[in-house]
Amino acid sequence: MKILFYFLMFSISLTASSRDLIVDPDGEISTLTEAIKMASDGDRIIIKPGIYREGPIVIDKSLEIIGEGYPEFDGEEKYEVIKVTADNVTIRGIKVTNVGIAFIHDNAGIRVEDARGCVITDNIFVNNFFAILLARAADCKIMNNDIRAFGELESYAGNGIHLWNSQDITIEDNYIDGHRDGIYLEFSKNATITGNTSVNSLRYGLHFMFSNDCVYRRNTFRNNSAGVAVMYTQRVVMTENVMEYNWGPASFGLLLKDIRDSHIHNNIFYKNTLGIYADGSHNTKIENNEFIENGWAIRIWASCSGNVFTRNNFINNTFDVATNSTRHFNTFIENYWSNYDGYDLTGDGIGDVPYRPVRLFSYIVEKYPTALILLRSPLILVLDVAERIIPTLTPETLVDERPLMRRIQ
Repeated sequence: MKILFYFLMFSISLTASSRDLIVDPDGEISTLTEAIKMASDGDRIIIKPGIYREGPIVIDKSLEIIGEGYPEFDGEEKYEVIKVTADNVTIRGIKVTNVGIAFIHDNAGIRVEDARGCVITDNIFVNNFFAILLARAADCKIMNNDIRAFGELESYAGNGIHLWNSQDITIEDNYIDGHRDGIYLEFSKNATITGNTSVNSLRYGLHFMFSNDCVYRRNTFRNNSAGVAVMYTQRVVMTENVMEYNWGPASFGLLLKDIRDSHIHNNIFYKNTLGIYADGSHNTKIENNEFIENGWAIRIWASCSGNVFTRNNFINNTFDVATNSTRHFNTFIENYWSNYDGYDLTGDGIGDVPYRPVRLFSYIVEKYPTALILLRSPLILVLDVAERIIPTLTPETLVDERPLMRRIQ
């Protein structure tokens, strides 16, 4: 009891001793750097409107940084703006601009390094190399930030939100526009990425490598050079995301490269060059997704095995499924195919005739891409019909034995 009493008294004394420091360009404390030097752990620093050009700022105490009217911290296209090295730092309501491009050190608007429990929320980032970068961080939250850049070349652009070797990070309700990758994770685990919008990325809307046990929910990836790339990763859950209008000669909604034991469900793939491109994907369940008006809904390589595609809607795609092999080690079962022209005499909602989603022409295009110019040729249509009746080139085992007669609602 005595220990508990002294702990409570100590906590009360800390609370009582915490204070507010005011930063104002025309006040007694005119810079954030000066306020940090004067502050103690637990203090709050309130920043008044204005433009602050201070050079690199280091936050090495557990502080709450609150901006009023979005005070602007200008990197002058030279340097990193804020580096956080203390635990339990909150940064809210500031504007960070013009972080300098650097190729040896990844300059960021806000960098959190070797710290835990930090919160970056309700900030604006404009024209920065990297906007938010976390390295060896844990239990942090990045929420409700507006992040915009105007890069034209990948080599001169950084990422909007970048995680490296971090864990238990929440990335929620951010808007990211015009960076190299909207969101990037590497060697990070147990991240939860929810409700973000990532558009106009020079490379990927979301890109993650070697990052296990992550969840991606209710995000939108639109008009990126490519939508989402999942690489060298296990136990990923992707649900209720929208991948749309990711067009280009090498573009896709979702790339699955050397992933396994994952679950991809209830997503929408709309008007992408490729809906899902799978290479080296294993034991992943892909169900209850919408594939609508894509060039290719699914392109699945011979390196894939044990994947199950079930209860998906394939609607008005140019090609439903394409592959580069006559052998097949995956399962397609009980999907709805708008191109299916079979019948259901038993009335159980299941087609009586199996559906072969790989067209002969798609198989030819995989080997000879320039043949795509013949897409609407009557000869190609005749060859496709003949191949469905007597398959000779397309994989005989890649078939949906129980195609659904009605679209899944």
